[in-house]
Amino acid sequence: MFEPSTTPRVFALPPGVDFPRALARGVAGRMAGTPPEALARVTIYLNTGKMLTRVRAAFQDLGPGLLPRLRLVTDLGDDLLSGLPAAVPPLRRRLELARLVGRLVDRQTDFAPGTAVYDLANSLASLMDEMHSEGVVPEAFEQPGLADDHAAHWERSLHFLRIIARYFTADAAPDAAPDAEARQRRAVEALVARWQTVPPPGPVIVAGSTGSRGATFLLMAAVARLPHGALVLPGYDFDLPDNAWNSLWSGPVPNEDHPQFRFARLLDALALRPGEVRIWDGGIAPGVAARNRLVSLALRPAPVTDQWLADGADLGPLGSATAGLSLIEAPTPRAEALALALCLRAAAEAGRSAALISPDRTLARRVTAALDRWGIRPDDSAGRPLHLTAPGRLLRHVAALFGRPVTSETLLVLLKHPLTATGSGERGNHLRFARDLELKLRRSGPPFPTGSDLRIWAMASGEADRMAWADWLATWLEALPDAEKYALSAYVETLFLQTETLAAGPGGTANASGLWREVAGRAALKAVTLLRAEASHGGDFTAGAFADLLVAILQKETVRDVEGTHPLIAIQGTREAREVQADLVILAGLNEGIWPAPPSPDPWLSRQMRLKVGLLLPERQIGLAAHDFQQAIAANEVILSRAIRDDEAQTVPSRWLDRLLNLVQGLEGGDAALMVMRQRGKNWADLAVRLEKPEAVPPALRPAPRPPVGARPQELAVTAITSLIRDPYAVYARYILRLRPLDPLLPEPDARLRGKVLHEIFEGFARERPADETLADARQRLLATAERILTAEIPWPSAQRFWLARVARIADRFVAAEAARAACGVPAMLETSGAIMLEALDFRLTARPDRIDRQEDGTLHIYDYKSGEPPTKKQQEHFDKQLLLEAAMAERGAFAALGATTVSAVTYIQLGGEGKEVTTPRDTGGFDDHWAGLQRLIGHYLRPENGYPSRRAVFEAAREGDYDHLARFGEWQMGDAPSPQDVG
Repeated sequence: MFEPSTTPRVFALPPGVDFPRALARGVAGRMAGTPPEALARVTIYLNTGKMLTRVRAAFQDLGPGLLPRLRLVTDLGDDLLSGLPAAVPPLRRRLELARLVGRLVDRQTDFAPGTAVYDLANSLASLMDEMHSEGVVPEAFEQPGLADDHAAHWERSLHFLRIIARYFTADAAPDAAPDAEARQRRAVEALVARWQTVPPPGPVIVAGSTGSRGATFLLMAAVARLPHGALVLPGYDFDLPDNAWNSLWSGPVPNEDHPQFRFARLLDALALRPGEVRIWDGGIAPGVAARNRLVSLALRPAPVTDQWLADGADLGPLGSATAGLSLIEAPTPRAEALALALCLRAAAEAGRSAALISPDRTLARRVTAALDRWGIRPDDSAGRPLHLTAPGRLLRHVAALFGRPVTSETLLVLLKHPLTATGSGERGNHLRFARDLELKLRRSGPPFPTGSDLRIWAMASGEADRMAWADWLATWLEALPDAEKYALSAYVETLFLQTETLAAGPGGTANASGLWREVAGRAALKAVTLLRAEASHGGDFTAGAFADLLVAILQKETVRDVEGTHPLIAIQGTREAREVQADLVILAGLNEGIWPAPPSPDPWLSRQMRLKVGLLLPERQIGLAAHDFQQAIAANEVILSRAIRDDEAQTVPSRWLDRLLNLVQGLEGGDAALMVMRQRGKNWADLAVRLEKPEAVPPALRPAPRPPVGARPQELAVTAITSLIRDPYAVYARYILRLRPLDPLLPEPDARLRGKVLHEIFEGFARERPADETLADARQRLLATAERILTAEIPWPSAQRFWLARVARIADRFVAAEAARAACGVPAMLETSGAIMLEALDFRLTARPDRIDRQEDGTLHIYDYKSGEPPTKKQQEHFDKQLLLEAAMAERGAFAALGATTVSAVTYIQLGGEGKEVTTPRDTGGFDDHWAGLQRLIGHYLRPENGYPSRRAVFEAAREGDYDHLARFGEWQMGDAPSPQDVG
């Protein structure tokens, strides 16, 4: 296949070439004229499984014949050295490290505050893998001065690494099972040693790899020196001059963020000059060649960027280089995703292949969602993270309940999950009961439902199926583990049992459910089964640590289901850039921080420490991403896309896009070329805006619905009269439409609950008052009553303590005021309902006063407790008429136990703040006048020509009402006149 050579053979293909097809053509051309079986003696090592599949297809397209032996670089240990011990499962190694890291964090609590132990163990395992791959021995950590001029944290980290690195290296225990990366390097070293004595009988080629990993680099260097060996590099920049190549490797710190750095490192190791790299297979379109020269110049290393001035003029007219380029600068990420979806849809309609390349998975999911409106499902090479699939979510939700109280929100999330109760054949009943339970929990709680709460709720219905369902769910809740530490294996078994029980449903089985079915279910079962097999190496875990561990494991797995995907539309990661061949290539998410992403922080070694021990620098990842960009932008038709602003602030263009645009703008004719690029992209962005623009809808008028008189309320409580005055529309919505706002799924100790509990406390205090009680005794009894009621009614310990402190703060003032009230009268009625008919209007008014005292002169004094600010006398006169109307009702015999009795005064008592008391005596209260005003008010709304206007006289214009959305407030203003409309 190759002519004899005294130097290593290194071939390459420039960006923009279909690498698999060019590789196959080159091999076939060099083997022309040889016997058919000669091709079968050729061995080709490839970097990824997808590349191997495409290369095999490329050989098959050349016609019938034998195929070369196609191998993956990562399979060397399996294919060539069967005697090599099997690698330690990565999960086992990470669990072992997690135990050691956990002990470190327990002893040095400030080492990694707020960091999950498994995440630290995962990063430590990655560091060990890198050491194995790069051939870094533990002695590298022993060199003096390694942590000089560093913070104390790095010194502690280095001390820990010196112990762990020795423990987890093959040199420490040669007969022990190696890590996967250590096994790979040992396989490469053994293969290279074998070749030195017994060279392979046929040609050997390593193709498509950049040598970014140490073991692969070692293999490539050995193959290049074989008598019949060669390398075929992808995306090699033949336009980069020698002085630019030299700048990549010279200087105190290499330019590892340049796309060609790995090739410069490889050529230096092989003692080759860049010009000695030969083209593997010729043929590249003129436009792509011009684009390559432009991009090569734009990405020159920083030390030689001044070459833009000298070499820019040699590029010639920019027309051919930018003819296939478009630039989308969308205002938001959502707009960018929609514009890209339109590009992909247009390609699909035209029968053209299109590939979206981006490292931004959020953007990819947005584009996928946008394509769904047209029934296009792209082939996403990255798939979906397992933790976002239905089985993954169910596993995470179940694990999150371990050791924690179950809230109504988390319970309903589980009950409404699409996999819950799918194994019983009673999914319909399950959903019905879950909806009924949701209404119950929203309306009356409790916020932390228990098994006994569910059984009591179901028994009240008397429905056998409901009681069986509630008993199944209650039993499931009672089997959840508490917050104690348990062995990891115990948590895993509990996770299996609880998840399968939930999926099975009452009377069902897990096998009949959808839990472990389909691609996602099988992947989830495989992940947790592996965790079960390795759990014995994990030690003890807390419930929270186990939940974090499960999420970390599921996040590393992806689910890819190609069934039903569009054959022409693909979404790919940046690693596939060297393999992609599509009519249209879209490079999306070209913002700094996305492409390239910032280097992942290393919690164990600083950048300088990594450099000293011979590990990869963080810039290596940026260089890899730059190489992907350089290859992908060389397609015939390319769309470059970015969002100008994200959810937080203005974005910064990717450094490569910024360099390219600056270079084009500075060249002759560049302004015109750039304007055309932007205009082509703007067309797509404008189309996306038009697609999202809603149809013009006339704004709503201020409503004042007029229902039939027969549908209007014939009974209201005195508390609703304030709503009838301030916001009549709320009365219409609540009492006529019967729409009541639901409580949130996640209840909180809010102001309404605080007011309810404070009422119970002070009612209980007044009801149990003994005779001749001292102020000190009264204070102690008040606090005891408060603690008892708060413990029984408030499940949040912090709220209990806080509210009890509020009661203690006002206790002295309240008991003193209560003693003064006791000197004038005694409680005659506490929280007792009453009602009275307005005979002329056939209307019934109800009330439930907090407290009514009978004074020594036989009159009544009505009290109302307010947790907030009590209404002023002006507010009572015009709007807040609750106590004034209760006084009028009492004088007319509305409360049977009291009879028709004169009311001497009404008082609001503030339970907090300054402890205000707002008293309105009878001689200034105008109880009869307010009663007459009530009859006029009720009569007004019982006439058919009068409607219920929205927000008639609200206390604060900015306050949001429960029914403002129904009234479409915001489309009309407070100054607009109501628009009456007959309804019903």
